[in-house]
Amino acid sequence: MTKPEIAKPDADELIRKLHERPQMPVAEWLRAPAHVHYKAFRMSDPPVQRPASRHEFRSLLEAFKVSADTMAIHDTFGYGVKVEASGDRLILIWQAHTEYYSYQTWHIPSDHAGEVTFGPMTFPQYRSPITPLGAEVCRLDILLMIKPLPGSETLRPQLPGPVLYGSRILDEETALVTSFTPDEHGRERYWVSVGSGRSSKSHLQDIVDAIVRIETYYHLLLMQKPLFSAAIDQAYKFEQVHLKQREIISEHIGHADPLALQRWLNGLTQDWLKTTRLSSKLHFELSASGPYDKIVHRTLASLDERTLPLYRPMSEYVLSGITGVAEGNQQLLKRMDTLRSGFEGTISIIRARVDLMLQSQNLTLLISVDKTTKSQAILQYTVEGLSVIVIAYYLSGLMAYIFKGLHEMGWLGNADIAAALFVPLSLGLALGITIFGRKLLHKKFSGESTPPTSEKPKA
Repeated sequence: MTKPEIAKPDADELIRKLHERPQMPVAEWLRAPAHVHYKAFRMSDPPVQRPASRHEFRSLLEAFKVSADTMAIHDTFGYGVKVEASGDRLILIWQAHTEYYSYQTWHIPSDHAGEVTFGPMTFPQYRSPITPLGAEVCRLDILLMIKPLPGSETLRPQLPGPVLYGSRILDEETALVTSFTPDEHGRERYWVSVGSGRSSKSHLQDIVDAIVRIETYYHLLLMQKPLFSAAIDQAYKFEQVHLKQREIISEHIGHADPLALQRWLNGLTQDWLKTTRLSSKLHFELSASGPYDKIVHRTLASLDERTLPLYRPMSEYVLSGITGVAEGNQQLLKRMDTLRSGFEGTISIIRARVDLMLQSQNLTLLISVDKTTKSQAILQYTVEGLSVIVIAYYLSGLMAYIFKGLHEMGWLGNADIAAALFVPLSLGLALGITIFGRKLLHKKFSGESTPPTSEKPKA
């Protein structure tokens, strides 16, 4: 029977995908000034919703009637470019990650159009026919401007919130200001001055990608806080219950009866199952917090942030919100593992106690069986002894009748003396019959208990 061949991936195709950078063509379409909207959604079922989001993006490009030569859709990345007769350019970018997917919408106005402003997109006949396939992570409203950064008195009315945060990033000409406060549309606003010398190519994409990466993973970390807080309370309750159970079991396990052991074992097993279920859920939800925290820190480091007069650093706000979050999540996971191991250890102790009790009962039973066997052996020997006497009695009685008949016929002088002399002989005959019968039975039963050995086949 031949084994089916396993399809092996093409090595050339694998190498091509590893080195593929489908985002690179998008940079050629970008320039400043530009207005960027960003949305990210956390998928509850990534294997199902990731392909669904790709299909949704394809439908979005069809709705805008984007031509095939200005679009590309890959497994986890896609883009489309729409150019109006007026010169306005709309760039739609979709990207699917492990846990979330996102949309970037760029509006690049024509040279004779007015300045871009915060708020809804002003691209002609723009609409956003997007149905979220998960929980919303964040919304951003980003302005990329060529002109120098205006003063705080100009920016404050446009950026909601009590405090403005600003920094110089990447080079001396690029600066951004934000308030990290959603506006009336639920979007956090960013004003970015890119400088006249760096108004196109990959520089713009690097700026926007860094901002959306920081904001997305910052919010993904914060979205875990309600689950973390609830899990802390549940872990505390489990720990208190286990502590009380362990104290009670430690005091009474030495003289506990089987019913108490069974009751403890059932209760601990139920608590262990609840703890395992909660631990599995926390590992699924919180295990990614460590990588997310590293992404935020490394992205902030890549911006090469420098202070901007009159503004507090952007990293101050970001790091103050996530400092200790990833470490706390990891400590909670270790705490749940320790709690689960504690339940397992206590259950093992009770099971060991049950095994000891079973062994003790088995030993007592064996001793009782041994005593019974000895008693049966003594009884058997007693019965055999009585059987010898009974057989000798009947033989003597029969021979007495024979001796009397011989005496009446005149062949025997004294029948009583002959009967008396035959008694020892009858005892010997009875003993011989008993021993012979015992050996015969032993040989018969021992032959039945031994299975017949099969003959080896001859070569």
